[in-house]
Amino acid sequence: MPDRLSPRPLPSWVASERLFPALAQREADVFWLDAGADAVEGWSFLGTGVAEPLPGDVRLDTDPVEAGMPPLRGGWVGWRDYESGAALAGAPVAGEAEPDARTWLRVTRALAFDHGARRLWLLSPEGETDDEGERWLQSLLTPPRAEARVRAAEARPVAEARHTPDAYQGLIDRCRDLIHAGIAYQLCLTTRFTVPGTHDPVAVYERLRAATPAHHGGFLRIGGRALLSASPEQFLHASGGVIRTRPIKGTRPRGTDAVTDAALAAELAADPKERAENVMIVDLMRNDLSRVCVPGSIRVEGLWEVESYPAVHQLVSTVSGTAAEGITVGVLLEAAFPAGSMTGAPKLSAMTQLHDLEGAPRDIYAGCFGYIGVDGALDLAMVIRSIVVDADAAFVGAGGGITWGSVPAAEVREVATKARAPLAALGAEMPATWRSDILN
Repeated sequence: MPDRLSPRPLPSWVASERLFPALAQREADVFWLDAGADAVEGWSFLGTGVAEPLPGDVRLDTDPVEAGMPPLRGGWVGWRDYESGAALAGAPVAGEAEPDARTWLRVTRALAFDHGARRLWLLSPEGETDDEGERWLQSLLTPPRAEARVRAAEARPVAEARHTPDAYQGLIDRCRDLIHAGIAYQLCLTTRFTVPGTHDPVAVYERLRAATPAHHGGFLRIGGRALLSASPEQFLHASGGVIRTRPIKGTRPRGTDAVTDAALAAELAADPKERAENVMIVDLMRNDLSRVCVPGSIRVEGLWEVESYPAVHQLVSTVSGTAAEGITVGVLLEAAFPAGSMTGAPKLSAMTQLHDLEGAPRDIYAGCFGYIGVDGALDLAMVIRSIVVDADAAFVGAGGGITWGSVPAAEVREVATKARAPLAALGAEMPATWRSDILN
């Protein structure tokens, strides 16, 4: 169990994007939990650590939140892949599930950015002198060497699609057959786009956050793999004895002008299929949280609320509950992960059917990432609108919830809408058959 880190307020504000390139150049394993470009609320965290497995035995925080202090003061930052959670839930999985993989960094030093107060904190080990922390911060203010930035090996590559639009539409028809037969109520069907070649994850993330800032953005590089996220979906938040989840189901693209944009948002808010899709997952998450919360404490704090981002409008709901005594991170994830918004309902039946339909692993996509505090506070986001960068390729997952009321052509267009921005950040073109101008 790691020690708490000591928080120390710093005298002046420095934007996290100014410090990140130098840290990413200096350290192999790094994280940036990013509240987004020009954020005016929330927290960002930038730092490094030592790779370890998921800290499942940490008990959830039940203490009152200390106002104004960093919510992370020691602990872990990392991700959990979809297959690890699905396998533990009893579903068949494609490929190897690695629940004990070292995909979490035990934080050794970090900076915490309070965007609302524009206040910067240094989180350092107990006993470290002010001079040591100051030297570390000053080293991050030094611009990285130009030669450290690697350009993509291929100019404007075309992404490779796991499924053609016709094949994906055929899978949607199969989902609807399963729903008609009563095997599932909803199935979150996904696919993948691959961009071969070498990619500079730092440069790609800078482009992604500039184009699609989100309150749960992030850059995590652990063991040579990098996760770049512009996620708008908070999966689980736990603090002060309250567990909260904010599932997203329902998407529309942004309009080209104010009138069209407002009409698309209103259409999303009123669409019966989108509302049904959303409320099914709300009920699933209510059930999941009831397994780890005090009976009678589950609340739907918000239902069918439209949130707007640079690329899309989303339909978002919020469910909360009071954590039962003694609940650990591992028990919470066993109850709630993988998230219902990425499986469908009923969850085990949906995951089993999706294994057969998709026929290939999701990997980190559809998993979760974020922080787990040594005190049991946690903030985990869904791995959506994200890119995974390996040594010789980058991957973008996309999908959508299929209900009996789904229109297959519209679901195909939604996948293209979701994949477009991450692929653009990679400098890649959509496959010709998936380009939205053709689909429309």
